Amino acid sequence: MAQTRSDQSTRNQSRGRGWHGDPEGHANAGRKGGTKVSQDRSHMAEIGRRGGAKVSQDRSHMAEIGKKGGEKVSQDRSHMAEIGKKGGESR
Repeated sequence: MAQTRSDQSTRNQSRGRGWHGDPEGHANAGRKGGTKVSQDRSHMAEIGRRGGAKVSQDRSHMAEIGKKGGEKVSQDRSHMAEIGKKGGESR
């Protein structure tokens, strides 16, 4: 018996990695540590601190972040005018 294209795609969807086709499983994927862990604010803050410390060691990455931020801020002409005015007043 010949397989139709829909039969093949259905079979391929059931195999593979990830939570494809299971929205509930996908929603729970980030909660592997349990709700008790995610409700502990100090634990989550420590995870954030560790991640920030690790990222900040990569100077080229931090330079890229700063460059993007500077480009975004410089597009705000009123903000740039205010900065210029303050600089002129300080002389």
